[in-house]
Amino acid sequence: MSKVKYYYDAESLSYKKIQRKKRNTVKYASVFILGSALFGFLFVFIASQYIESPKERVLKRELQNAQLQFELLNKKMKEAEIVLNNIAERDNNIYRVYFEANPIPEEQRKAGFGGINRYKEFEGFDNSKLIKESNKRLDILQKQLVVQSKSLDEIAKLAENKEKLLAAIPAIQPVSNKDLTRMASGYGVRSDPFTKVRKMHWGMDFTSPRGTPIYASGDGIVERADNLSSGYGNHIRINHGYGYVSLYAHLFKYNVRKNQRVKRGDLIGFVGSTGRSEAPHLHYEVIKDGEKINPINFYYGSLTTEEFNKMLEHASLENQSLD
Repeated sequence: MSKVKYYYDAESLSYKKIQRKKRNTVKYASVFILGSALFGFLFVFIASQYIESPKERVLKRELQNAQLQFELLNKKMKEAEIVLNNIAERDNNIYRVYFEANPIPEEQRKAGFGGINRYKEFEGFDNSKLIKESNKRLDILQKQLVVQSKSLDEIAKLAENKEKLLAAIPAIQPVSNKDLTRMASGYGVRSDPFTKVRKMHWGMDFTSPRGTPIYASGDGIVERADNLSSGYGNHIRINHGYGYVSLYAHLFKYNVRKNQRVKRGDLIGFVGSTGRSEAPHLHYEVIKDGEKINPINFYYGSLTTEEFNKMLEHASLENQSLD
């Protein structure tokens, strides 16, 4: 039951009951509600400025985590750039030089992306600059990796060809040192054993007993194994590819046949004295692009420095050849 309120009337010298008008009640109620609403709005506004809601705290933590991840990503990209730059430097200054390939220009390795704005979708955010820069660095890094990958593929192919070339070059002495009586005559002008006239001797003569093994000086295919060339008697020609051919003459017998593939060091025949020969020996020639060249320049694969110097000394003597 609501309380009844009275007021003192001085004229009548008595207490009278206070009559509340409905209009005033509505007015007071409206003022109260408006004031409460205004106070509540101010409270919420002030609280929103200084007090974080649970949702805001979660979003703030997610943003901080995202920024940390971007920083870690940039750090990893920097480390990757250092490693990639090191590989690129070795690629240009070592690998490509060794395999006689042109170096890749720096502007090609580190070229950016011109033309359209590739990062427009990242604009308008609080961390747009960070996001755009990270994506740009990542794109450039990916392009450098593609360039480097293609370069290494090219180097691998060149290395394979180089390996085949090194295996094909006539690089060992065709007769073992332990089987040699002596190195009789070298490449150059020598006295003919039959006419005694000085003429060009196009190979090297290795004296050794009949039946001494003869070895292929490089990988290749037997091009000829016959006695159909004047003066050479039984002889073998091996085509090594890359313009190289080696010739082995005056053989006693063959150990290979025409079109047979041989490897460096394979036994291909035996020393004899067939054809235009004065005594058992091997006449050995190296031909490059159709030109006969000095075989002594190709023994790096089987002789020590001391053995090579001794052979060089004997080969330089202008003595008589054996064929």
